[in-house]
Amino acid sequence: MTLQIDVVSLFPDLFPGPLSESIPGRALARGLAELHSHDLRTWGIGRHRSVDDYPYGGGAGMVLRPEPVAGALDAVRGDDGFVILLDPGGEVFSQARAADLAARPHLVLVCPRYEGVDHRIRGMVDLELSLGDYVLSGGELPALVVIDAVLRLLPGAIDAASTGEESFASGLVEYPQFTRPPEHRGERVPEILLSGDHGAVARWRHEQSIERTRARRPDLLAAWEAAHPPAPEKPRRRPRREDAGDVPLGGVVEPGEPRS
Repeated sequence: MTLQIDVVSLFPDLFPGPLSESIPGRALARGLAELHSHDLRTWGIGRHRSVDDYPYGGGAGMVLRPEPVAGALDAVRGDDGFVILLDPGGEVFSQARAADLAARPHLVLVCPRYEGVDHRIRGMVDLELSLGDYVLSGGELPALVVIDAVLRLLPGAIDAASTGEESFASGLVEYPQFTRPPEHRGERVPEILLSGDHGAVARWRHEQSIERTRARRPDLLAAWEAAHPPAPEKPRRRPRREDAGDVPLGGVVEPGEPRS
């Protein structure tokens, strides 16, 4: 199945941009996804194709009008389009959300500009996404980030084992990675990684993931620990009655002491 991606923007020439290179570029070239960008001014109002206006009640900046966005979505959404508004107040984008979007057949990303969007636009979308607690000039850069994260998760884009061991795939930050040379400016590669003991390497990596997450993202570690509670201890086996007579009441039988 080919993922359909439509982007609605005032700057459609920004796409595909960096998505034409490396892993996302190969995914697009292989037909794993199709990316189309649309100029929001196509559905603008009047001779000047206006898409914004002053906010009711006053205030700084301009607000994106609902009519152009509604017209764009009527044209590109189709029957299966999942519409995403890139907005600082939206859900913070995550690897889990990227995997969810990669499993959908059709994504439509709306990239706002100006001071904000008319609140009625929020009722036209299925999801609002944010990259974090900061503000950018528009939704185009966040859209590029979201699309990149989604494209690399499509089957056939890269080795499935690579995505399975990356940061956040398991809920933890990824373990430290090393390559040649074995020593650089006095800093050596951990000996365990050179041992050839795959079981020991896997345990070391898991321990390192936990410790790196504890130091860098304690919020993630708390969620991971809640989802992975420690296994309950097995109850200790009580001695059988016939075994009890083998040991005197005073404790362990001393060498040379006759058994009772």
